[in-house]
Amino acid sequence: MNNLILFIRNPELGKVKTRLAASIGNEKALEIYRFLLDHTRRTALEVQAKRMLFYSENITQNDEWDEAFFEKHQQHHGDLGARMHHAFQKAFETGAKKVVIAGSDCPELEAGILQQAFDLLDTHDTVLGPSIDGGYYLLGLKTPSPELFENMVWSIETVFSQTLTRLKNTGKSCALLPVLNDIDTEEDWKRFSRLVGWSGK
Repeated sequence: MNNLILFIRNPELGKVKTRLAASIGNEKALEIYRFLLDHTRRTALEVQAKRMLFYSENITQNDEWDEAFFEKHQQHHGDLGARMHHAFQKAFETGAKKVVIAGSDCPELEAGILQQAFDLLDTHDTVLGPSIDGGYYLLGLKTPSPELFENMVWSIETVFSQTLTRLKNTGKSCALLPVLNDIDTEEDWKRFSRLVGWSGK
């Protein structure tokens, strides 16, 4: 069974894309984040997998994420590593053989890349989707791997390279996906907007 885990933030004014909001304002940042959520949802629905949606603050019923297609959960407490590890554990406990996790910050993520991640897990222990800022937008696993999450400093430009080092040290094989752009800053958004000609509402 393929399991797709999605991490999202509850779309509330002043609580999303704070680095972006610092330069463009909370209302514009929320508008952009809703755009990113819509893209993430449409992309996930194109992939054949069990979809597990993890909210940051509280589980919202009757929102845009239809319960018929998304199994809803709340993210665990702790840092990003603890929350991801807990989500992977829940997926594996339900019998998943291949689990891919992605966030909601990557407008360049497409269904084909998600499917490629699942396919690569047939021949590799792990899959990583590196982002331009030095992190990663996707991680795929076939077995629980707590060593990838413990004592990691997140949201810095060495997350991807540190993860690769940890994988090498454990002897696990890793396939790499294309490098994509996460949206964290105004410059990230301007780069993406120029690429697609997006101008907002």
